[in-house]
Amino acid sequence: MKEKRLSHAGPDGRARMVDLSGKEETDRFARAEAVVRLGPEAARLLSETGTAGKGDPLEAARIAGVMAAKRTPEWIPLCHPIPLDHVEVEARLEGERIRITCSVSCRARTGVEMEAMTGAAAAALTAYDMCKSAGKGAVVETVRLLEKRGGKSGDWTAGED
Repeated sequence: MKEKRLSHAGPDGRARMVDLSGKEETDRFARAEAVVRLGPEAARLLSETGTAGKGDPLEAARIAGVMAAKRTPEWIPLCHPIPLDHVEVEARLEGERIRITCSVSCRARTGVEMEAMTGAAAAALTAYDMCKSAGKGAVVETVRLLEKRGGKSGDWTAGED
């Protein structure tokens, strides 16, 4: 069995950008989620009016997620710029929580997991910002990868580790 190692650490242990020059382009896909727990008042207000004082937080979160996914290399220092073919962000109120999913696809030499997670995280932070005037108790609970497809390491779904 091949020993696992950190891909962004060189033989000397220093941070480095991974060399993709010898890799083939393949279809890539990743889906991530983020969850924002609102307080009861903010959830009630959003449920009843579709707004939380600043406008529609779900729509603003969707837009922020798409924008962030496209700019991931500017946020995450060692990420490669990738020409994304598609980014889709869904945001829905589920009781007192906003559940956000960000799906990203492309044809590239490296995966899009970081783009999906960055999109989900930015969408969650935007929802938090939009809802904080209705209650300061909102919490971004989770940002996690749900699945990825493509590349040398193959397909993966959360819960398989």
